[in-house]
Amino acid sequence: MKKYLLLLFLLLLLVPAKAQIKLSDEAQISILTAAPSDEAVFTLYGHTAVRVKDSLHKIDLVFNYGIFDFSKPNFIYRFTKGETDYKLAAYNFQHYIIEYQMRGSEVTEQVLNFTPDEINKIWNALYINVQPENCVYRYNFFFDNCATRPVAIVEEQVDGKIKYNDPPEPQTFRDLINYCTRNNSWLTFGCDLALGSPTDRVATPHEMMFLPVYLKEEFDKATIVNPDGTERKLVKSTTRLAEELTDDDQGEKEWFTPMLCSMIIFLLVSLITYMEWKKKTYFRLVDCILFLLAGVAGTVLFFLCFISTHPCIWPNWSIVWLQPFDLVAVILFAVKKYGKAAYYYHFINFAALTLLLAGWYFIPQHLNIAFIPLVATLWLRSGFGVYRGRMHI
Repeated sequence: MKKYLLLLFLLLLLVPAKAQIKLSDEAQISILTAAPSDEAVFTLYGHTAVRVKDSLHKIDLVFNYGIFDFSKPNFIYRFTKGETDYKLAAYNFQHYIIEYQMRGSEVTEQVLNFTPDEINKIWNALYINVQPENCVYRYNFFFDNCATRPVAIVEEQVDGKIKYNDPPEPQTFRDLINYCTRNNSWLTFGCDLALGSPTDRVATPHEMMFLPVYLKEEFDKATIVNPDGTERKLVKSTTRLAEELTDDDQGEKEWFTPMLCSMIIFLLVSLITYMEWKKKTYFRLVDCILFLLAGVAGTVLFFLCFISTHPCIWPNWSIVWLQPFDLVAVILFAVKKYGKAAYYYHFINFAALTLLLAGWYFIPQHLNIAFIPLVATLWLRSGFGVYRGRMHI
């Protein structure tokens, strides 16, 4: 990654010299859309970049708003907190397209139907944005990313107004991202856990363009309303620059899914609880392990809800069954003399989880169905804790 960033930095040094040139009438601006791929988490959603090509001046650059550095100190913490900085970089088109060809991702180019004056305005805007003092921006998955930035530049610099025709079917933000992660059930599970009820808001057609595939589709149907009232198509021509490579293993389905894992945990704990009831005993370690895991997950969720600056995180109904107080409960369960306090904790937790399960389909948030066995597991243990307290086991 460091070598890659160094290469981009060296290529970036070439931009200021070329940016002083006024582009010729042969120049063109295009949108490059890389189709989603399963290679990595950040490739599941596709990618958008801007290409500036001027054969007369031998310019062929890609402006990429999706550059980030994994090796940056505290990257995971900053990403979790919502303080991930992305940057705009400009480099040779051939370097860009070779990367996606090697990855086996489809890349589509949409040449925009701009006048020479509009092309130079966008070229100058990109030049200003790529300067070291301007190129870094605070990444926001839904509202400020590699797709929304090119849209904003195009809309700001065009002479007239872009009219988006034939809007897509309404979908929530969660519907949109869950479709992208449909082949990765664990990632879908994680997103459903971390993202709160605001994610279930229906996105406007314009907001849907945070995903590159929707940007491509909306641009393809859009027209530019000129100052005199006439209209012209936004996209002049579309070309496929790289083909998708088919993978023989692509059709394989996951077998160890979150639902299967959750069911195994529930059935195993149910069996242990039955043995406890039958033998009138208590396996203290079971509650300690379960509530320790729930408490750690609840702490992460609490951090996302109340400390992170990510959008669409809070309110999150999952914090009802995953919350940091479970870590305190572990101490109550581990120390025998705190048995009465443990009983009251189980009673409160049992009541809360009962209400959650009873109102599952009325909660204004999509909750992954694989959550149900996990909630039921904690509900069962707290219910048994109340039973033991009442029976003085």
